[in-house]
Amino acid sequence: MRAALYLRVSTTRQAEQDLSIPDQRRQAEAFAKRKGWSVAVEYEEAGASATDDKRPAFQRMIEDAKRSPRPFDIVVVHSFSRFFRDAFQSEMYIRQLRKVGVALVSITQETGDDPNGHLMRNFLALFDEHSSRENAKHTLRGMQENARQGFWNGSHPPFGYRTVEAERRGDKIKKRLEIEPREAELIRQIFALYLDGDGARALGVKGIADRLNRLGVRYREGRRFSTGLVYKLLTRTSYIGDHYFNQTDSKTFKEKPEKDWIHVRVPSILDPDRFHAAQAKLKQNNPRKTPPRIVNGPTLLTGLLFCATCGGGMTLRTGKANKYRYYACSTSQRMGKTVCGGRIMPMATIDNLVTDHLSQRLFAPDRLKALLSAQLKRAKQGQSTSFEKVKALRAEIRETEKAQARLYEAIEKGIASLDDDTLRQRLSELKAKREDCLRLIGSIERRNTGPVAVLSAAKIDAFGRAMQDRLKNPDSAYRKAYIRLHVARIELDDNELRMYGPKESLQNAIEDPENEAKLPVRSFVREWRAKGESN
Repeated sequence: MRAALYLRVSTTRQAEQDLSIPDQRRQAEAFAKRKGWSVAVEYEEAGASATDDKRPAFQRMIEDAKRSPRPFDIVVVHSFSRFFRDAFQSEMYIRQLRKVGVALVSITQETGDDPNGHLMRNFLALFDEHSSRENAKHTLRGMQENARQGFWNGSHPPFGYRTVEAERRGDKIKKRLEIEPREAELIRQIFALYLDGDGARALGVKGIADRLNRLGVRYREGRRFSTGLVYKLLTRTSYIGDHYFNQTDSKTFKEKPEKDWIHVRVPSILDPDRFHAAQAKLKQNNPRKTPPRIVNGPTLLTGLLFCATCGGGMTLRTGKANKYRYYACSTSQRMGKTVCGGRIMPMATIDNLVTDHLSQRLFAPDRLKALLSAQLKRAKQGQSTSFEKVKALRAEIRETEKAQARLYEAIEKGIASLDDDTLRQRLSELKAKREDCLRLIGSIERRNTGPVAVLSAAKIDAFGRAMQDRLKNPDSAYRKAYIRLHVARIELDDNELRMYGPKESLQNAIEDPENEAKLPVRSFVREWRAKGESN
């Protein structure tokens, strides 16, 4: 039998002292030798938590297990908590390994491979998950007290500061923040540029980012300055000595209630009057906050048109009291021409090019016939693939229902209690997973209901004429809705426009041209940055 050793520690302290990687390796190799197994490969994960599967070595091990031929038959871990500290995900990955003939064994928690062994392993996983949550709770409590005493908790210090040793308590080093002179001077320059200008003119957030990039000034790790980064620096209260710990949830990155924040005094970089003057100016210059108007705004190609050089969105710019309207590269406007040379084009010119092309070429009968014939052929082939997907989902539902049945059986026998929060959450997760599978099955079956449409010359011709008339309609909102049905992205280069879009929408429309207005319009969802920076 060939064994793979999975060796993991979650912190630097463990890596150096407690249950270190070499110690796990020594015990695992001795265990394999006693069993008569050969060690085929090792997967080492230093400083990675087992509460999720975002672990490179772990994912590599799972992928290797699914290869043919697979390089090992057994995965050996020191304890099941080294493999996972989430009961649901642990069982999911164990079953994935089992399906390809790979077993998971623990050198300190041998459970056997019979039903009783499986039940014991599940309880161990639930206990590990509960212990992980309790440890996280106690760790956070300790970090909060550490912050109350004015010490730094170990994350990257704010720009303008560095950490220094303040005192030692046993083997623990307590650190505080002190001013980093070079970075602090740059902070003062940014505030001076915002409040006083550069001697020739007043500078806004964008102007400061552009100036710093032109001068070759870089943020940490060589990062360029952007409007979002400059705004973040201009609004950080740490620079007047008021830093706050526990502002955001480490898992969801959502802001916590202000009552949970912990105030930490740090050395001041700025005079409070200068800082508050900058906040007042930012508030005065802040544009009116309105919901995103990507879909319902008056600009035809907002959210679809992008700069071909940098990939930044082309946004509305006006001139001479809104008399002239242009599409302009947002990256160039936001970060300056050192990042992207940018391009500006009259809005009417671009809008007409797009609508004329769709009207005259994309919806011409000959082109529609070629596009849709290939699409319908793929649709027929897709029905076979959908059948396999439904089969896999139904198998997953059966596995989920078996897991639920085992938990209910444990409750009936008095082994577990429904009052246990971890158990209730596990049952809730299984129920949600089953409902998700049912929803996906329903979606696939609805999509495959009925025969694949048959194209006729009359349908193609009628649809093409209807689309040409609609796209020439001067009602911008109506044109916009249709363009977003068929176009996903438009790239503007110096000499050409490139358009991309799905063919499925054309098939849906041509099957029932009388009801084309009922087709869904693409909605807008921003991909906000998790750390709170500008998008």
